[in-house]
Amino acid sequence: MNISLYKKLHSEGLLSDETLEKVIERHKNPLFSLHWELKTLLYLGVTLLSTGLGILIYKNIDTIGHQFILLFIAIICAGSFIYCVKNRNPFSREKVKSPSAFYDYILLLACLCLLSFLGYLQFQYHVFGDNYGLATFIPMLILFYVAYEFDHIGILSMAITNLAIWLGATLSPYTMLENGYHTSNPLIAPYLFLGLLLLAAAYLSTHYAFKKHFKFTYQNFGLNISFLALFTGYFSCYEHSLSFLWLIGVLVLGYFLYTDALKNKSFYFLLLVILYAYTAISSLVVRVLLNIDSEAAFVMGLLYFIGSAIGLILVLIQLNKKIKEI
Repeated sequence: MNISLYKKLHSEGLLSDETLEKVIERHKNPLFSLHWELKTLLYLGVTLLSTGLGILIYKNIDTIGHQFILLFIAIICAGSFIYCVKNRNPFSREKVKSPSAFYDYILLLACLCLLSFLGYLQFQYHVFGDNYGLATFIPMLILFYVAYEFDHIGILSMAITNLAIWLGATLSPYTMLENGYHTSNPLIAPYLFLGLLLLAAAYLSTHYAFKKHFKFTYQNFGLNISFLALFTGYFSCYEHSLSFLWLIGVLVLGYFLYTDALKNKSFYFLLLVILYAYTAISSLVVRVLLNIDSEAAFVMGLLYFIGSAIGLILVLIQLNKKIKEI
């Protein structure tokens, strides 16, 4: 707040003494925003409610009854969706502003209850039989529809997670890396396919101007999953002479994502691409040095990591400046 401007207006008789005092008092005691605090409390409230319902059901399953539990979850789910439908803004291909933060978390609660309802039906009554692919495919379609219809990025993330489950992948990097050192890893193919699929969705969302703000979520998932899949492929067949082709895939994919990050002035994605590319190059360097059985190799490796770390920092600083100049 420019107090000198208000004082000048006061000296020219455009502001009264009382108004000037209020402005000065407001400047000394600015308002404190509770936006993120309230959103955090709402998120914790939805999470605790979902967790509490699960614990209540688990401890009283024998006395409550399965039908009553399903009915209770269905009522919460239906009531939440009805509230969101009545209070929603009209659909648009562009970003639709949420009516309120409370609305976002009611929609989140509705989707969590929907997943609990479908999961409970499958667990207790085997509605989908042994077809677990269908049991995950239907919730995935519903979540994608809700994410686009109500313009909710959080629901979109849940839909992508269900897509990963449906493809037979898992979004746990620990699980992937734990299994990645075997010669045969069934997670590589679905991970790589999923990552490239999400990157394609990110591109199409901006190309056709349909929910362009969803691009970040798609690209964030797609970039990390694709690179992790490529690195897993490399370490899975590390002893093979052609294993370096996986790292070439990292560099090729990194080049396209690098140009896209520069085009869109996204330092976040630029940082991720540089770090993954640096890891790929360092992996090749270490592999070469390991074949040199001497103390000189250890010294060369130590000098490489010291020098490359300094160089990496300088490159990131220059790229940050470059983005700001574009």
